[in-house]
Parts: sequence; structure tokens; C-alpha cells
Amino acid sequence: MVTLEELQVRTLGECKYDSPLSDYVAARATNAYYVAETDRVLIDDTISLLSARGDTPLTEVPSFEPGGPRRKIFFDPKKTKVGIVTCGGLCPGLNDVIRAIVLELFEHYGVTDITGFKNGYAGLVPGKAPDPITLTPAFVETITDRGGTVLGSSRGSQNIPQIVDNLVHREIDVLFVIGGDGSMRGAHAIAEEALARDLPIAVVGVPKTIDNDIPLIGTSFGFQTAYAKAAESIKGARVEVEAAIGGVGVVKVMGRAAGFIACYAALANHDADFVLIPEVPFNLQGENGLLATLRKRVKERGSAVIVLAEGAGQDLIPASRRTDASGNTVLGDFAGFLRAQIARDFKDHDEPLTLRYFDPGYMIRSVPADAADSVYCTRLAQAAVHAAMAGRTDMVIGRPRHRFAHVPISVVVKNTQNVNPDGDLWLSVLESTAQPFNMS
Repeated sequence: MVTLEELQVRTLGECKYDSPLSDYVAARATNAYYVAETDRVLIDDTISLLSARGDTPLTEVPSFEPGGPRRKIFFDPKKTKVGIVTCGGLCPGLNDVIRAIVLELFEHYGVTDITGFKNGYAGLVPGKAPDPITLTPAFVETITDRGGTVLGSSRGSQNIPQIVDNLVHREIDVLFVIGGDGSMRGAHAIAEEALARDLPIAVVGVPKTIDNDIPLIGTSFGFQTAYAKAAESIKGARVEVEAAIGGVGVVKVMGRAAGFIACYAALANHDADFVLIPEVPFNLQGENGLLATLRKRVKERGSAVIVLAEGAGQDLIPASRRTDASGNTVLGDFAGFLRAQIARDFKDHDEPLTLRYFDPGYMIRSVPADAADSVYCTRLAQAAVHAAMAGRTDMVIGRPRHRFAHVPISVVVKNTQNVNPDGDLWLSVLESTAQPFNMS
């Protein structure tokens, strides 16, 4: 359980400068739509959860520091130099975050010295990537029209002392890191190194993952666009299998350890008959197994669509011993194994089968953000700028409980967020698909 102490955000020092945005917040008090900078955002959002803490005073209950502009800031905008880096895999909205950070710095804080480091953390080590570029409002004006990131990206760790040396050499005061959990661990290491050297460098993260598996930040940006695109593939699969004899479609979507994309994509159009995710074990064989249940569904309805998160079923195939550049275990090909098992089972039972396989994979993470995600990216970026200019460091911006808040990096990288088999999301999936509650 997270404690109040763990949720305290590090600061670089006293805020002495009047914020250019002080007039915006001078007379605002906490209300249903805004949290004052002196207030806190509670983790517990039900009476039972709060009551379980007994007689703990409200001032000691775990809570987040709220996001948003402050009356006073730590950095002098006229002298502040900023760096931005994007790391890890692609995700819808990366360019939206870059654009919003640049515009907020230029237009509201008057910070005009902004450097974009190329190709992830490699770009922060001299000689490992193309030279950095200067970011201006004119440069970022149209970058949201494309997916991906104009700064490029990379995976894998780099030499942290060399990165900090380079930041010092370039006189960077603020570094914005846009990336996943591995990237946030890197940001934490950079912040730790800077603090150990007593350097006033703010390191602020805007966490991204289309898997939506980073805890305590609410929904991650890009997730909504990703599952909407995945839903289009599921709809296409439904059209294909309905036009075939014994049609079965298998749609594999991203989701290494968390099945959020599979769940939300399946709920988006009610075209899925089965959703397989890493968090819910299942068997292929047996009376209640997937194969028998699938044959029954095809007999009853003429076709079926299976939505498969890439990390599902790994316990049913030999474990992989390979790892990628980020240290993640390379997943086995359960999708291929599943298709072979389906084909064999239908043949053994003399049932007709037309099997179709769909893998939108990397396509769903490389598209531009949709309108809702674009708005979310903008608001996250603005909150990140407010935090950095106020001297916050070693933290990420999130939206827990639908309130923008500051979350220490050390907390968000401690665990991963997963679909809870006892939660309302999985219940909604079972209701939508009518798949058996238990296939084990």
C-alpha cells in the first residue's frame, strides 16, 4: 500500500519568482473542477476505502500534490533552458505532447531556449545520435498531423553520468522525458544523479504506454487512440468470418502483461466472442476449455472472433529465454500456437473451418492521436511545464481520480497496472462477449 511519505514530490528549492500565470490562479479555490495548489488529491475515492484507514487524520491519508500553475516558480523564465526527449516505443500523441510543451513554454512562460534531443536517451550522450535540434512554435506547428515522434526514439539504457554531464555542458535547467516505465526509470536515475551532484536540474516525465499499464496516473495518453484502432480490426474480422463457413477470426493486439487494449477494443463494438488476456488464465483443452467452447459458439452463431492480447497464453507454450533491448522477455508465439490448435481441433471433430488471422500490431501505435487523446496530451504537457517551472523534479504528471497530479517516479515504476479479474472492466467484457466466466 502506498504511503503519504512515498507520494511526496521532490523540489529543487524555494520558489522566488512570480509566475506569469499567477493571475490565473490568484483567486481560485478548490472546487469540483479545480484543485488549489495548497490542497491534495486523495487516493481513496470511496467511503469504505477511506474508512478502512481508521482514525488516520485526513492530513496523513495518502494523497497526491495537485498539478497546475503555481503563484511562485523556481526558475527565472528569461534564463531557463529546456530539453525534451522521447524514449521507448511509439505511441499516439507523442508529437502532441512535444508541441504543447513548446507552446506552453514560449507563449505563457516566455522560455524560448528549447532543445529537442534525437533518438531517445542515446541522443543525450554525445556522438551516439544526430545533433539535437532547436524547437520553436513554428517548428512544432504541424507535427501533430503525423504519428510517431519528430525527435525519434530508441530503447536501452545509457550512461547516466555522461547524460548529466551533457545537460550541464548545454546548461539545461529542465529535462522533459516522454516515455514508458523503462524511460521513467532512466529519468529517475538522471534526477538522482543531478540531485547527488547538487545540480538544480528539474526532470519531469510525461508517461506514455498504449498498454495503459503504468499505475497511479489514471489513463495513459495514446491508449484511447490505440484501442479505437484495434477495434477497427476486430470489426473487420467480424465481417470476414461472418461471410465464411465456419468462420473464426483471431485478432492479436498489444498487451504484454496487461490486457487493457484487448478489453476496451472488444467493448467498443461488441464484435468479439472471446477476449484472452494475460491476467486471466484459461485452458485450451477440456469441456470448459477454449477449443470446446469455440466450437460450440461457431455451431450456434456460425462464426466467432477471438481477441488475443499478445501476452496471453504464455503459460501454455515453452518459455522464451530471449530479451529485447529494454530487458523485457521476448514473448513466445502463442497466436501461431493457438491457430494450429484451433485448426487441429476442428479437423478432429470434422467441423468446417475458415480461419482468419489479423495482427494490427505496430499499426495501432504509429497513428496520430485522435481528438480526445490530443486534448489529453495538451493538458498533460501543460501540467508538466507548470511542475517543472515550479522546481519539481523526479516526478511524472498523471490524472488519478480525474485530477491532474504530481506522482514521484519511484512510485509509478514500482509495480505495473493490470486488469483486475474481480474488477468491473473484466465483468463488462464477460457481459459483452458472453464468454464463460471460467475456461480453466
